[in-house]
Amino acid sequence: PTDSYSLSPTKVHDDEAMLYLSYVMYPLVVGYSLYSLAYETHKSWYSWLLGSVVGCVYTFGFIMMTPQLFINYKLKSTAHMPWKTFMYKALNTFVDDLFAFIIKMPTMHRLSCLRDDVIFLAYLYQRWQYGVDSSRANEFGQVSADETDAAGSVTEADTRKRN
Repeated sequence: PTDSYSLSPTKVHDDEAMLYLSYVMYPLVVGYSLYSLAYETHKSWYSWLLGSVVGCVYTFGFIMMTPQLFINYKLKSTAHMPWKTFMYKALNTFVDDLFAFIIKMPTMHRLSCLRDDVIFLAYLYQRWQYGVDSSRANEFGQVSADETDAAGSVTEADTRKRN
């Protein structure tokens, strides 16, 4: 069904994580903007506004990455993260770190690269801790073929055939 995600436990945990993060992160963004306005020097209002918006973008990136950790924790599974996607994230994190240390860039961007590393290490830990529950559907609604019959569930007959 097209609305299966809206009724799933994944959606419930995703909404819960976004709620908790928004309680913490939005006041931090506003606080950072006010701190920057009061204690840092800026060439103009435009400079301050641009710096504040960049802080919002980095915060939004963090907010968008962390609910996945919460979902993994609640469901005790990483079935929805295919190995290819995980390797892409690893490569992306490595390249970001490399350029963050080689190229001169603002401290905020370097901190966002550190944030990506922390999230990646948490993903790595969760993949090791929970493994991949191949009986759980991934983000495309697919379940591992070797674990399921045509109806999409493991039967006793299938279990006996394998043993």
